[in-house]
This record gives sequence, C-alpha cells and structure tokens, in this order.
Amino acid sequence: MRVEVMQYYGLTQPLDQAGYYETEHHQQLLKDIKGAIHDGRLIAVCGVVGSGKTVTMRRLQQTLKDENKIIVSKSLSVDKHSVKLATLITALFYDLAQDKLVQIPKQGERRERELQELVKKRKRPVALFVDEAHDLTGHTLIGLKRLMEVVEDGGGKLSVILAGHPKLRNDLRRPTMEEIGYRTDIFTLDGLTGSQREYIQWLLSASTAKLDPEDTLTVEAIDILAAKLRTPLQVQLHLTLALEAGYQTGEKPVTAALVESVLSRQLDDLEPTLTRHGYRLKDMVEQFDAKPAEIRALFNNQLDPTRTAELRDRMLAAGLPI
Repeated sequence: MRVEVMQYYGLTQPLDQAGYYETEHHQQLLKDIKGAIHDGRLIAVCGVVGSGKTVTMRRLQQTLKDENKIIVSKSLSVDKHSVKLATLITALFYDLAQDKLVQIPKQGERRERELQELVKKRKRPVALFVDEAHDLTGHTLIGLKRLMEVVEDGGGKLSVILAGHPKLRNDLRRPTMEEIGYRTDIFTLDGLTGSQREYIQWLLSASTAKLDPEDTLTVEAIDILAAKLRTPLQVQLHLTLALEAGYQTGEKPVTAALVESVLSRQLDDLEPTLTRHGYRLKDMVEQFDAKPAEIRALFNNQLDPTRTAELRDRMLAAGLPI
C-alpha cells in the first residue's frame, strides 16, 4: 500500500504486518496438534491459499521452542516437487547436529543409523515441519512414515508435520495412499470461517493506532467484506484495493458501493477456487487423465456435457470443491 494512502486513512503499518490473529478455532487447533506431536504422530495441517497456515505454523514452532520439550526441525527446501526423502533427512541432520561442520553419510544404511543415534543423543522428541507438502510425491510421503519407524526403532521419537493445501488431505485419502493416509492425523485450518467481521475490525484497529474501524470503513462496507471473503489474504487484498480506490476519490470512510466496485467478480469461479485448494492445471491433467484443453474448456463452461459430467463426478469423488 502506498504511503500516501496509509497517511490518508491513519494507518501506522501495512495490513499484512498487523500481527497474529487467533480465534477459538486456532487455539483448539494448536492444542490438538501439540498433543499429536508429543505422541510422535504423522500430522497433516490443511488449509486453502491465504488461510494463515504459514503464520500458524510459525506460531506453533515458536511455542514448542519456548517450551523446550520438543526439538523443532524444518525443511527449508523451496522446490517441493523435487524434494525427496534424502532432502528431509538432511534437514534433520542440520538441525540436530551440534557440531558446526555437519557430515551426512551418502550411503543410505549408514545415514539412517547415524540419524537414529543423533535423535537418541538429543534425549528429546523431534518435530520435523514441512511446508507446501501438497507438492510432495507419494513416494516421499510414504518414506517419511517409514523414517519415523526407523527413529522409533532406535529409541527416539519423531513426529512429522505436513502443512499444505486441501489437495494434501485429498491425496492422503486416496486408496493408493492407504499405507500412510490411515496413519495420519489430519487437521483443517478454516481460515476466518465465522469470524470475518471480527478479523476486519481487529485488522483495522491494529493498523490504525486503535482508531474506530468505522472511521475507515462504513458498517455496510465491513458487512460486504465479511460476507464475501473467507481468508486473511483475501481480506487484506480487497481492503487494500478499497482504500487505494477511496484515496483516489477522496472517500473517507470507504462506502459499501466502493467496496463492491473492487471485489473480484471471479472470486468464486471454479478455476480460482480449485487453485486455492492446491489444484493447478497440471495437477488436474495428471490426476484425472484429462487433456489440458479439456480442463480449460471445463473452466470456461465450454466442455461437452457428457465429458463435463464424467470429470465432475471424478472430481467430487476425489474431494474437490465443485
């Protein structure tokens, strides 16, 4: 957001720097996940794009570090499509080894044995966090489950926390993923469901030196945002657009009509909805044995009715939100 817009509405900081907003759902979710971590479970935390997974996981990691009962490890590899089990084992070595120079055996058997000893020496359970886990291959996911068993056989305890889009949850429920899916505790982060209004008011108060939110947006404008939007990211984006438009027209507080003018008309269309759930064109082509042209035609309501019905039935069976 431009400086002049922030000054016009009395914002003291950008909206995306307001801090951590926690609902009762978040509190219970973190409590349940912590319990599963202490039990050494394989965990999947799933939420749509912009629902706050990254911020929530950072909060959880910091809490675990402060309590000092669990050793926190995290994979920093960015390209999860190419991440294999060896990459995640490397992350564990870097975070567990107390020597400055980390030497990781290249030979698999020796590497796993040394990891066993490393976890045992630290005398505390270990939690490995993996973000964007919806991009991990099935082979890597199964390998993580087996790695947990290896650590347990050595007298240690390893939990793995996979954070990703709802695609991760749906993939784990596939019949071909039975080996790992039935052994995974799955938690859903609902974003702001039921708390949109409270979040908008908190966001404005936190970003405008505790001014009354209605000095920035009218009650009706807040009503529209709360009714149309579902995630913190959506709220921050459209609120920024509304304030920038309001600055251009000299409108303060921002009215419902102006908010309506900046809301995306394609917000709930099929393609953006599936993208928020982790399903890109490439994913859908591979999973449903379809041609790219067919998926594009489906998004544009131009696909043959018979083929449309066939694809929709398969997508519904796989858990896609259509």
